Amino acid sequence: MTRYLYLARHGEATPDESGLTENGRRQATLLGERLKGVPLSAIHHGPLPRAAQTARLIAEQLPDVPVRVSEAAGDFVPYVPAKQELPAQHADRLLGFVGQFPEDGGARLARAAEELFTGPVEGTRHELVVTHNFLIGWLVRAALNAPDWRWLGLNHCNAALTVIRYAQDRPSSVLLFNDMGHLPADLRWTGFPPELRL
Repeated sequence: MTRYLYLARHGEATPDESGLTENGRRQATLLGERLKGVPLSAIHHGPLPRAAQTARLIAEQLPDVPVRVSEAAGDFVPYVPAKQELPAQHADRLLGFVGQFPEDGGARLARAAEELFTGPVEGTRHELVVTHNFLIGWLVRAALNAPDWRWLGLNHCNAALTVIRYAQDRPSSVLLFNDMGHLPADLRWTGFPPELRL
């Protein structure tokens, strides 16, 4: 009756995004080590190389956990807001940001991700989804029942961990968000806007 959804952004990617940097590989391995005590039933990952490689490195630390590729865990814009939905003082900047990315069926994939990865289940299930910044923001937004546009501004570091709990007897709960406790200082904050780092 309870699902624990573990969300991780892929490790630091090479400039051409064809795979992971050495730091990204270390990040993924350390995340796998952190998850050794979690009874994961599956590791899902997006189809792009940086997510697939991250999932493989995590799985090397968790040899009995099946690894599955999922288009719904891919890199896409989950929702494009209308200008009137946004706070007036931020609307142009946010729409300019979203406008950099192609329309690629993101709304359909976002719905598929919610159907596949969220909500209560029979028994207790722990699943990891290795994905991208935008989808993590979208699923956290949904868990908090925030407006659809609010996925914007929810940033996630490479190989950081977010955990959401879905149960039948209470609203969904964000238990962890962007947690980097498993990473040493030199591997933290990659993939995060520099002006927002602490």
